[in-house]
Amino acid sequence: MPLHTPFLDLLDALATIYEAEPDPQGPYTAQTLRVTPSPVAFDRQPPCLLDTGIRSVLESSPHPAARATLAAQDVLPWGSNPVEDNTEASIAAMISVATLMGPEGPIPAPDVRLGLVYMRPDCYYPLHIHDADETYVILAGQALWTAGDDVRMRGAGDMVHHPSLMPHAFRTGSEGFVALWRWSGDINLHSYAFIEDVATDLQA
Repeated sequence: MPLHTPFLDLLDALATIYEAEPDPQGPYTAQTLRVTPSPVAFDRQPPCLLDTGIRSVLESSPHPAARATLAAQDVLPWGSNPVEDNTEASIAAMISVATLMGPEGPIPAPDVRLGLVYMRPDCYYPLHIHDADETYVILAGQALWTAGDDVRMRGAGDMVHHPSLMPHAFRTGSEGFVALWRWSGDINLHSYAFIEDVATDLQA
């Protein structure tokens, strides 16, 4: 069964973003995405629990990749965070992740991970670290973003790079956000860990 055209358009839009990243792993990830065929068809999916919020924030954004994501929304595999086992249930409930490429698929790649993440409005995702080198690109919405010592509002079009083991966190406003993310380097999942008092910050 052929892939849906909106999905192919989305992959092209996401690859175009990372082709322009200064870090060489960005263009490498883009090239991997462009040349790796998917062994599965991305068929229509039942709406995820956070579908309404995802659509709402995407509709508010003029970013080309946000428009492409919205057009492909019906076939995106939104679900749980791949590192959900390393997080508390209250934190896991804040987000939904559509993993598109990685060692476990659905588009196979042994040395990079790539996907989309949605975070609900008015939530705080505490400081955390992981071995992987990571670059986020905000597609829709905004958040107060902490990346090491750099704390500022980030919105659609902003690219944020987290070198390996850099502490990072995000606090959303009234819209939440949708972002594109990629991992490279040591992309293991077991190193993902929170480094602040989660219970205290959830009450802040």
